[in-house]
Amino acid sequence: MVSRTELANAVRFLSMDAVEKAKSGHPGAPMGMADIAEVLWRDHLKHSPVNPDWSNRDRFVLSNGHGSMLLYSLLHLSGYDLSIDDLKNFRQLHSKTPGHPEYGYAPGVETTTGPLGQGISNAVGMALAEKILAAEFNRDGFPIVDHHTYTFLGDGCMMEGISHEACALAGTWGLGKLIAFYDDNGISIDGDVEGWFTDDTPARFEAYGWQVIRHVDGHDAEELQIAIATAKKETARPTLICCKTVIGKGAPNKQGGHDVHGAPLGSAEIAAARANLKWAYEPFVIPQDIYDAWNYRAKGSELEAGWNQLFADYAAAHPELAAEYTRRMAGELPAGWDAHVAAKIAAANDKGETIATRKASQNAIAALAEVLPELLGGSADLTPSNLTNWPGSVAVTAEAGGNYIHYGVREFGMAAIMNGLALHGGVKPFGATFLMFSEYARNALRMAALMKINPVFVFTHDSIGLGEDGPTHQPVEQIATLRLIPNMAVWRPCDTVESMVAWADALAAKDHPSCLIFSRQNLPFVSRDATQIAGVKKGGYVLRDAANPQAVLIATGSEVELALKAQEVLAADGIAVRVVSMPCTNAFDKQDKAYIASVLPAGVPRIAIEAGVTDGWRKYVGLEGEVIGIDHFGESAPAGVLFKEFGFTVENVVATTKNVIRA
Repeated sequence: MVSRTELANAVRFLSMDAVEKAKSGHPGAPMGMADIAEVLWRDHLKHSPVNPDWSNRDRFVLSNGHGSMLLYSLLHLSGYDLSIDDLKNFRQLHSKTPGHPEYGYAPGVETTTGPLGQGISNAVGMALAEKILAAEFNRDGFPIVDHHTYTFLGDGCMMEGISHEACALAGTWGLGKLIAFYDDNGISIDGDVEGWFTDDTPARFEAYGWQVIRHVDGHDAEELQIAIATAKKETARPTLICCKTVIGKGAPNKQGGHDVHGAPLGSAEIAAARANLKWAYEPFVIPQDIYDAWNYRAKGSELEAGWNQLFADYAAAHPELAAEYTRRMAGELPAGWDAHVAAKIAAANDKGETIATRKASQNAIAALAEVLPELLGGSADLTPSNLTNWPGSVAVTAEAGGNYIHYGVREFGMAAIMNGLALHGGVKPFGATFLMFSEYARNALRMAALMKINPVFVFTHDSIGLGEDGPTHQPVEQIATLRLIPNMAVWRPCDTVESMVAWADALAAKDHPSCLIFSRQNLPFVSRDATQIAGVKKGGYVLRDAANPQAVLIATGSEVELALKAQEVLAADGIAVRVVSMPCTNAFDKQDKAYIASVLPAGVPRIAIEAGVTDGWRKYVGLEGEVIGIDHFGESAPAGVLFKEFGFTVENVVATTKNVIRA
């Protein structure tokens, strides 16, 4: 009979051999956590290698993603579609086994991890999604949503501030099905962490409201079994299992030190490890009896088949709930979505309100939530300012589900938790803060774009129009830099209609996240015909035209009003100009050349107007055009004073346009 040690050693040697072949990687964590992984994956983790997308599977997140060969080894050994050749191709171009786990590359990888602390935060989101969906869909005798979220994390994750944000919320929400394994090996890249990490980590988590299981030998299967069983019995609190491990365990000359953290062991040390652990097999060779002991395909299929029967019985008893659950877990929009959206856009166009776009956003949320029960909103302690609640919103608490999350002042944690919610499926998360504080959340926004998932990030108070709060709160460069994130859609609507279109587009997106940028101040409604409404969806369109225009004014958000007023003054002076509203440059850039040319005709000079940095607009105006923007920080003063001070006036737009035409 194969021993647990031999099964764990299979993980150790696949990991060290793959890192050695790639000549780069992190062997220490996989070797140190192999025993924990063996107990969890073989005895507790509920998963199906045959169907990695089974909705009621347990989620496993490797938050210390640099140890990716641990996850790849586990997936390969358990029977996922990840071959030994894939492991040999570790860290190579277009492989399924990149240096850090990447969502969508290999089956069984639940999220992209690498930036430390975000994996545990994603796991919090996944566990929260499970809790919310269980409250909504489970019925007596039918626990169709019933799974755990497990995560491995190390000292680096614990040091990152985002872990404090997310784990505090996990305790507040009472996420009893979240179980985290802390790999307490005392080592980071610089060496022994005692010089820079002396927190009482277990006490910190106890203060968050977690169950903490201390002093577990991470190499003792019996202790690990007891700890996991204890964790699973606790249903009101998340659990942290503190596992003392030896980094690089098995490498006799390097284990326990930082040299094994992020570099290949070298052929001599690997040979020494083979002798030390009595592993008599060549690199990438796993004996059949070890493969057989690890293989989880039959067991996973059995678990899934049992759930399928439960769900069939549930569907017979609760057909409408079953159909709704199936739709939502498939990520499909409800029947009649397009017609509902079209009706709400038409209603906004007919009503013609002059309101702040943050208020237009709130109206859009309320209108679309009518047919979208999976909508899960939230704000980082700015709900009254962001205007992100709606008549049907119910706060999420530890005692119940809900559809609105009060994240507190935790912008980064909010964004990473939203990513976890989106990855779990069954909910459509959005979360809000001031645009200025998108900076706190930036890396989680990037991760959403990288993973091609679809959370909606709402940012209000979008410019110097914020006024008296001053430059610390006035975003200048934020919109431009958000637009630079690949695969991110950034919308800055100018009124109620554009706001409704932006929301509808963001909620319908499947393969990218969206940033919706809204104003604090009122913005006037602009009437449109059907063709122009269709143009909004394309990201840029002709809002007001003129015969034989001598120039094109391009604007977004609050500056569209400025462009329209300048057009009137220029017309009185005998100068015809076209006004283009471009609420989403990312969408506009994806249009075909013919459409782009129809909006921005060649040979007609262009002036772009936006209350932000100017560089991003230069590609639209060219050398002959001009940008009216702000390439410095703002000041504290009423909004109207600031717009005048920094040149956002009709007079300046008119003068600039005349200069460009004369040039």
